[in-house]
Amino acid sequence: MKSLLRNFIRFSYAILTYSLFPFLIFFWILKGIFNNAYLDRMTQRFGFHYPDLRVGSVWIHAVSVGEVQATIPLVNQIKSRYPENDIIITTVTPTGALQVKNIFHDTVHHSYIPFETPFAVKNFFNSIKPCIALIMETEIWPNLYNECGLRKIPLILVSARISLKSLANYKRFLPLFRETLSHGILIAAQSKIDAERFISLGADPNRTWVMGNIKFDFSLPKDTVKQGKILKENSFNNRPIWIAASTHEGEEDIILDAHKEILKNTNNMVLILAPRHPERFQKIKQKLSNDKWEYKSRSDFEKTHHKCEVFLIDTIGELLLFYAASDIAFVGGSLLPIGGHNLLEPASLGLPTISGPYTFNQKEMTNLLEEADALKIINNSRELANKVMTFHSNCSESEVVGERAKAIVENNKGAISGLMRRLDDIFPEKQI
Repeated sequence: MKSLLRNFIRFSYAILTYSLFPFLIFFWILKGIFNNAYLDRMTQRFGFHYPDLRVGSVWIHAVSVGEVQATIPLVNQIKSRYPENDIIITTVTPTGALQVKNIFHDTVHHSYIPFETPFAVKNFFNSIKPCIALIMETEIWPNLYNECGLRKIPLILVSARISLKSLANYKRFLPLFRETLSHGILIAAQSKIDAERFISLGADPNRTWVMGNIKFDFSLPKDTVKQGKILKENSFNNRPIWIAASTHEGEEDIILDAHKEILKNTNNMVLILAPRHPERFQKIKQKLSNDKWEYKSRSDFEKTHHKCEVFLIDTIGELLLFYAASDIAFVGGSLLPIGGHNLLEPASLGLPTISGPYTFNQKEMTNLLEEADALKIINNSRELANKVMTFHSNCSESEVVGERAKAIVENNKGAISGLMRRLDDIFPEKQI
């Protein structure tokens, strides 16, 4: 009976994906009209033109920029232990693809992940020929997971997490997800709560571990701090800098209002503004111009920006460098109910860090930092301005908060080594 039910669920889901296929094509073309990057290698979304790899590749899936960044220590470990195996990283977004190129250059392959039609999925597997699949965080793709099961390809959810909101959504389709998680999947959960939530969806308790978050194993690229200091001195004349990173539409208004207040008290301070999505760069330039801000952007020809009030990062892959040049950090996606973005990078640099109240996508990191009094939560532009000015005027407090954050990062490292030990036990080198 269970087998019949599974087959029915599988068949029904396959019919659904094919029925939605024309709408997906239309949606993606429409998306590409507004952002040409989505048209790049679009055929890969539909099952064609993947890299033709040697048998036994290691497949890592990372949705976008943050997840790609988190793969760095994992990729380095795999390269070291299994140098003969191709590595391919798939992403959903073009910004994720660009991040793969910027970080790994030609040392790994890249492809966009196919849409969930059985045809596209089979073509994808036939081309990349993986012997193991590593999926970052919470990406659940029923047809991809099923194909791993059919081909007996071990699949591990790395740093797996599931929010309370996502759990509720998944439970609406519990039979499908219970069937999806039944294919011998290994779950390396970030926390005990995450592990329990996956088990409630049908994951095998004996194949679900609490492994921690590999993002903590993040290592700063060589000379990052040094290069940040050079940038601050040469391009900004050592002016005090606060950075607002990974911001979304609606947040820039709040941030710029805060900066107006800051400039009334510290007229020498510069705001570095780093929007989350590249397609918004031009719109933000227009806004800065319309609102009469004295601004420069990274793509400007000028190398020095001594007099600008706002500096816009309109490039990809340089956020860490500008964090290193800054004195204070605000992490976006948190002033609106988006869920927040990566707090790890400013914390690892020992920056006093500020966030809005909506951090549900970064709950573990937020809790750790708040408990150590290493993260300040604000709710509006006035509170943001006051906190930036407090950090600016009180260097000792700023330094203490930053050092606490850095200590949190250092004290939580080790997920990668634990994961690799598990992989070595389960998949001996000769199998890979």
